[in-house]
Amino acid sequence: MATTQSDGSILPVPAAIRRRSFLNQNVGGMGAAALAALFGHSANISPLSAQDSATAGLLPSLHHSPKAKRVIFLFQSGAPSQLDLFDPKPNLENLRGTDLPDSIRQGQRLTGMTSSQSRFPIAPSQFRFAPQGQSGAMLSDLLPHTAGVADHLCFVRSMHTEAINHDPAITFFQTGAQLAGRPTMGAWLSYGLGSECENLPAFVAMVSGSGDQPLYDRLWGSGFLPTRYSGVKFRSQGDPVLFLSNPPGVDSELRRAFLNDLNELNQLKLAESGDPEIATRIAQYEMAFRMQTSVPELTDISSESQHTFDLYGEDARTPGTFAHNCLLARRLCERGVRFVQLFHRGWDQHLDLPKQIALQCKTTDQASAALVQDLQQRGLLEDTLVVWGGEFGRTVYCQGKLTPTDYGRDHHPRCYTMWLAGGGVRAGTTYGETDEFSYNITRDPVHVHDLNATILHLLGIDHTKLTFKFQGRHYRLTDVHGQTVAGIVS
Repeated sequence: MATTQSDGSILPVPAAIRRRSFLNQNVGGMGAAALAALFGHSANISPLSAQDSATAGLLPSLHHSPKAKRVIFLFQSGAPSQLDLFDPKPNLENLRGTDLPDSIRQGQRLTGMTSSQSRFPIAPSQFRFAPQGQSGAMLSDLLPHTAGVADHLCFVRSMHTEAINHDPAITFFQTGAQLAGRPTMGAWLSYGLGSECENLPAFVAMVSGSGDQPLYDRLWGSGFLPTRYSGVKFRSQGDPVLFLSNPPGVDSELRRAFLNDLNELNQLKLAESGDPEIATRIAQYEMAFRMQTSVPELTDISSESQHTFDLYGEDARTPGTFAHNCLLARRLCERGVRFVQLFHRGWDQHLDLPKQIALQCKTTDQASAALVQDLQQRGLLEDTLVVWGGEFGRTVYCQGKLTPTDYGRDHHPRCYTMWLAGGGVRAGTTYGETDEFSYNITRDPVHVHDLNATILHLLGIDHTKLTFKFQGRHYRLTDVHGQTVAGIVS
């Protein structure tokens, strides 16, 4: 191919332009085929018809009978100390201030915060532990409300992860990879299962607390999945969702007419290009219109009883608090939202841990327990899976100066504790064990991929079969790893 210049000379057309021309001419057919494959339909079905059901998931059927229909993930960003909350080691008091034995540390990786320390003095917890409920689960006195629901919970003391710093560790838990760019758990579930509600997203995220560790929007993003599967973040100020309200001078009737015209234009462009993101745009505009009614009703908690606020605490009346978000999580689940992700910041306690962890527990303990009780009282706990925990644990040795009343703890990926409730979990169970220093796992290790595989299993999904082909490879939440943890499934 060639082109003629104004002076009559002829230049060859660059190969890239020839390719671009070919793709522009053929993208409609290829895009339509790709979209049809994406939505599980044959190529002779209109791409728009595949998008008409805004709540449908892509799995034609579940892989086995589910025990849970939905998930509430109470992610404690910053990493709560298992030694001070869930994993008592009373014999450490006799070793206070002595160096952690090399035979225990085994040259394991340290963070930049403690790698230059000349000593690693043992810091026993200042808090008391006692058995709770009929299960006898051992809990710190920092968690009196969680202690009250201990028989509903399954504690996993043998969690471990691969990352040692916050952002890669949080990203790893949410996506199965330490590097950003893959879909989050909520996006995978939205993609596979869809929603039970036509008027709310399948995946909602909320953030509370404060701290030095940022939380990026990609932590509730869809990665390389179509963006319609991204989580919708609810804000604590102004409109819960950006641009939900009509602009001045625009009423619902005018907005509906505008969207109808806009959808016609988008449909023409979709028919021309076959771009799946245009189909996403159509579906999301429609969802946003429906949310103009459903979200204000959802976030108006004035109809909740005084008993509810007594249960969650008065903080539940204040938007943006962890307690308020827990209450909204229950209301979202009642309305059929598939995955609710609550991020609570502030657990990164390298220094002044006794004071700081007490404040965090005061903020989160009552509402966490209240959510479990509330779901149970309303008959929702049976098919709602609640997950509580952070990205890794904390070291037994002190970061900074150890005093009789103060200590800090560094990041520790080798072992930590999380708890689960409802949704087919074996209640009243403590699973896994750690050594006498809560440094290494001695029985029943549970990797992050294993826990994520188990969460999917409880939802009726074989984690190896919920995949998406990207860049020539079939990806999944658990990468190429993970096994269902039978010991925590009822």
